[in-house]
Amino acid sequence: MTKAKLETEVSKYMSYVLRHAPEAAGLTLDAEGWVSFDELEKALTSKYDVSRADIIEIIDNNPKKRFTLADNRIRANQGHSVEVDLALKAVEPPAILFHGTSQASWPSIEREGLKKMERHHVHLSADIETAKIVATRRKGDYIILRVDAAAMFSKGHSFFVSDNGVWLAESVPVQFLSLSAGTP
Repeated sequence: MTKAKLETEVSKYMSYVLRHAPEAAGLTLDAEGWVSFDELEKALTSKYDVSRADIIEIIDNNPKKRFTLADNRIRANQGHSVEVDLALKAVEPPAILFHGTSQASWPSIEREGLKKMERHHVHLSADIETAKIVATRRKGDYIILRVDAAAMFSKGHSFFVSDNGVWLAESVPVQFLSLSAGTP
C-alpha cells in the first residue's frame, strides 16, 4: 500500500471511530467527544503499520482539518452521529453561507429546508468554492445552495463555527435558501 493510500485509510478510520463508532476501536469518548491520544494511537498501531509520528502527520496534514489534538487528547471537529457536546459558542455568521448537495436532493430540500439528518448539525461553507468541493463528493450532479445567514440570525437562529472553519446550524428553513448563481 502506498503511503498516500495508507494515510487516507487511517484518516477515514479515525473519522469513523471519532465521529460514529468509538467502540469499534475500543474507545470511549467523553461528553465533549475527546479521547486520549494514547488510546487512539494504540488502536491505530494495532490495525495499521503507523507510528505516533505518522498519526500526528496525518492529523496535521488533513486538508479538511477534521481533528483537534490538544493536551494529549483528540476529537473530531464536527460530523458526529454519536451524542457529544462540542461546547461550541453561538456566533454571528457571515451574511451569506453556502451548502453543496446533490441535484437529486433539491426537491426535498425545496419543500423541507436543510435538515441535519443523522448528524448534530447542518454543515455550511463560508465560500462557494468550499461548497463546490463538498458537492462534488456527492453522487450525481450537484447544486450549490445560498443560505441567507444574516436573515436567519436576525430571526433568532443560532450558528456555530467548528475549529476547522465549518459553519454549523441546527437546520436551514426553506425561506432562507436559494439556488446559488455558481450552480452548474
